[in-house]
Amino acid sequence: MSTKIILDAMGGDNAPEVPVHGAVLAAREGVPVILSGEKSQLEELLNKHDLSGTSIEIVPANGFIKEGENPVRELRKNPASSIATAAGILKAGKADGLVSMGSTGATMAASVLALGMFDGLDRPALGGPFIGLAPGTSIIDLGAQIDTRPSQLVSFAALGVAFARKVQGVATPRVALLSVGSEPGKGNRLVQSTFPLLERSGLCFIGNIEAHEIFSQKAEVVVCDGFVGNILLKFTEGLAAAASKFISGMVGEDSEVSKAIRMLASNAESAGGPLFGVNGTVVIGHGRSPAEHICSAILRAKEMFELNLVDEMKAEMMSVVKQVGMSSDD
Repeated sequence: MSTKIILDAMGGDNAPEVPVHGAVLAAREGVPVILSGEKSQLEELLNKHDLSGTSIEIVPANGFIKEGENPVRELRKNPASSIATAAGILKAGKADGLVSMGSTGATMAASVLALGMFDGLDRPALGGPFIGLAPGTSIIDLGAQIDTRPSQLVSFAALGVAFARKVQGVATPRVALLSVGSEPGKGNRLVQSTFPLLERSGLCFIGNIEAHEIFSQKAEVVVCDGFVGNILLKFTEGLAAAASKFISGMVGEDSEVSKAIRMLASNAESAGGPLFGVNGTVVIGHGRSPAEHICSAILRAKEMFELNLVDEMKAEMMSVVKQVGMSSDD
C-alpha cells in the first residue's frame, strides 16, 4: 500500500491555492495526498489542474487557525479546523504523515493533542537542517520550547541523532552543544548543566561549539534551547534576504552571485522540518513556501514514515535516558 500524506490545505500565506498546487506536484510524483480544508474551494482549485494518474482526495474541514492566534484556545473553539481535521485523520491511521505550512503553534498543539508525546517529553521540538552553507547540520530546538531543562536538551540530541542516522545516512552522528565558547565551563547555567549529561549519554558528543562553527560542519546535530535556536533561525533568514537584496542591486537579480546568495536562505523551507517528539510523522514548513517546496515537504514526510523514523527516535531517546540515568526533573 502506498504511503499517504495529509496536507493542511488551508495553512500558509498563500493558501489554499499554493498548497493545492504543491499537493498536485507531489501526487504526480506518485504520492497519494489527502487535502484537509474547505471542500468547495479545494474542488474548484483542483479542477484547474491536470490530475491524470494522480491520487488526491479531500477531507472537509471548517476554517483554519491563523498565525498569532492562541492555538489551544482556537483548537477548542473549532475542532473541525483544517489542522485539527488533518491531525485527526493521521491519528485514525487514514494517513501516514501530516504536512502543514500554517501556524506552527497550531500544528504543534494539534499534533500533541491528537498523537501524544514520547514518554519523558512534555513538548515537541522543531529542528533539522536550515542553513544553506551547512546542509548536513541539524539544529534542535528552533523555537518549540523557549524554557528548556538540561534533560530535554539531552533528549533533543538523541532525537537529532536518530534523524541524522536514518534520513541523512550518517552512521555515527556527532553532537555539539551551542555555547559562547568551546571550553566545558563556558555558557549559561542551562548549557553548563547539560554538558556533563551529554558527556555520559553514550552519544558521539564533541563538546561545545560557537555559532560561527556551525558552518564548519563539525557536528551533524547542534543542540540549543528554542529561544536561542529561533533567534538563530530568523537572523540567518534575515541576513540571507538582506544580502541577496544588496548583491542583486549591485550585479542584478539574475546573476550567478545573487543566486548563490539566495541559497543561504533557510534550507528547511525547501523540504520542511520534522516535528520531533510526537507519536506520528509531522512536517512543518514555512508559510511563504512555494508549491515546489510544499511538494518537497510531502516527499520528506513520506520518506520519514517509510524509514520508520518515529520508532527510531523513541528507541534512541530511551537508550540515552537509561545511559545518563536522568529524570525529567533534571
